[in-house]
Amino acid sequence: LDEGSMSSKTEIKSVQTFGRKRTATAVAHCKAGKGVVKVNGCPIELVNPPVLRAKVIEPILLLSKERFAGVDIRVRVKGGGYTSQIYAIRQAIAKGIVAYYQKYVDEASKKEIKDTLMAFDRTLLVADPRRREPKKFGGRGARSRYQKSYR
Repeated sequence: LDEGSMSSKTEIKSVQTFGRKRTATAVAHCKAGKGVVKVNGCPIELVNPPVLRAKVIEPILLLSKERFAGVDIRVRVKGGGYTSQIYAIRQAIAKGIVAYYQKYVDEASKKEIKDTLMAFDRTLLVADPRRREPKKFGGRGARSRYQKSYR
């Protein structure tokens, strides 16, 4: 094998972004392609639970299919529960498309995309910093205390 063969080919246009929600982390690889969006190897239309499927498809519906036509997105997700994974996935997809447009298309269309997403829902691009508060002794949760009686 000759070493120069890899570098002589045109650079594959790809960006990697992540989305987070609580303990779920989704990593999205966006590369030039023909509009395939997959989550853990399955098409995005088959994401479970079906109730939250619309949430995952939101960034695609907002930005119209044309914007996704030249980009393949593959998402890996782990940690968290159903809901937080769904929110992590949609954030990874939204951030991925913005990063891809910034790097390989033009700044104007990236700004347009970003404004559309921000106007709809800020969590599509900005992670939610809230985490679970640790439980303390003397109660069954972080703030609630066991009932006390005087006699």
